[in-house]
Amino acid sequence: MYTVLLVDDEKRMLELLDLYLSPKGYHCVKCESGLAAIQYLENHKVDLVLLDIMMPEMDGWGTCRRIREFSDVPIIMVTARDQTLDIVKGLNIGADDYITKPFDEAELLARIEAVLRRSVGKRSKIEFQGLVWDEDEHKVHYQNEPIFLTPKEFAILGLFLKHPNRVFSREQIIVSLWGYNANTEERTIDSHVKNIREKLRQAGFPVDQFLQTVWGVGYKWEA
Repeated sequence: MYTVLLVDDEKRMLELLDLYLSPKGYHCVKCESGLAAIQYLENHKVDLVLLDIMMPEMDGWGTCRRIREFSDVPIIMVTARDQTLDIVKGLNIGADDYITKPFDEAELLARIEAVLRRSVGKRSKIEFQGLVWDEDEHKVHYQNEPIFLTPKEFAILGLFLKHPNRVFSREQIIVSLWGYNANTEERTIDSHVKNIREKLRQAGFPVDQFLQTVWGVGYKWEA
């Protein structure tokens, strides 16, 4: 489940956004000021920020600048303004996308999904329930204890963590890791997944809650 931080000084807009997003599986956290959003982000991890521009005391542009001083969390600016200069200003100070009020629910969801896809694709370090997958260092830790995976096991685990709740067939996993012309058998994937489960289980991570077999199809990481 993705966590979205909603930032708007209008309670009615916060409730409306929550009404749109919660049924789609998003966990919404609501802040009524830029300062409250910054304080929340300094102590909590979220996957995306929906940030209104026209707020008193600290507007969305100022809030975005402050957030970018310590976080690269994806930000979508939400505002009634629709002038090109405002859009350019928001993007130049670090926003990832921009949507104007009144907006269509389907467009909002599509923009959120697109930004999240881009963000997840760039992530080289993923943390999940105390499990850390670090692509740059090619290491996996659970509660600061190392878990030793083979390169293929490491890549398969990363594929699952980058795409939570997505079902991957064995063939899709093979293509993602070995390419279209690979001669790897599908049962090889079963063997790798078995090893991943065992190694994570031995480390104390409750892997069976998350790495699930979808019978007749393949595997998925249930977030």
